[in-house]
Amino acid sequence: MHAFREVETAAYCPRKLYYRQRDADTEETPERVKRRRELAFEYDRLRSVEGALAEAPVAVTPTQYRANLGCARARIDYWDELVNPTDRDVFLRGRDCYGVVHKILEAEMPTPSLVFGGEPPEQGVWEPQSVRLVAAAKALSWERELSVDRAVAEYPGYGVVRQIDIDTRRTAAYRSARRTVSAIDGPPAKTSNRSKCGACEYRDQCGVSTRSLSSLLGG
Repeated sequence: MHAFREVETAAYCPRKLYYRQRDADTEETPERVKRRRELAFEYDRLRSVEGALAEAPVAVTPTQYRANLGCARARIDYWDELVNPTDRDVFLRGRDCYGVVHKILEAEMPTPSLVFGGEPPEQGVWEPQSVRLVAAAKALSWERELSVDRAVAEYPGYGVVRQIDIDTRRTAAYRSARRTVSAIDGPPAKTSNRSKCGACEYRDQCGVSTRSLSSLLGG
């Protein structure tokens, strides 16, 4: 059985997962990420209280932040559960994966929500995060013995809420990531997408070289 984090990392870079497993990585969540995650439980206050965003660790202007939350509130039918969830920080153990979901939204159907500390893409969610969301939905489905056909990604540093459907394509990506985790018994090939390497804590061990902007420009 695999952790949500393992399948997410496998979808991002199998070699990074290998180093994490080898080093028995127990990385602590950075304080900045913890504080941003807490914002996901303060949406109503951030929307309505004057000055509430002044000291909050948000990455957009207060006007944009409130506009983003307003769009989310108008679009979804489970806003009340999102801002005041019945269950938070729930450990789930599914048939194949386990981990913590930050919220379970008891709406028309129970829906897992994961809170991410980073920036959202222009549309949808990042592919590794999609894999983690599917893992959470599958685990919730297994525990509740019912179908869970959607999941929610929150980016509280931006006031952005994205819902995804657990469709065939996303499920296939999740299963592929599971197979990758199960198959790792040595260092996988280096990723061809070196843009992933710049911020990776294992880049020195991995032996990849990342080029500076000046070298790319011929400087």
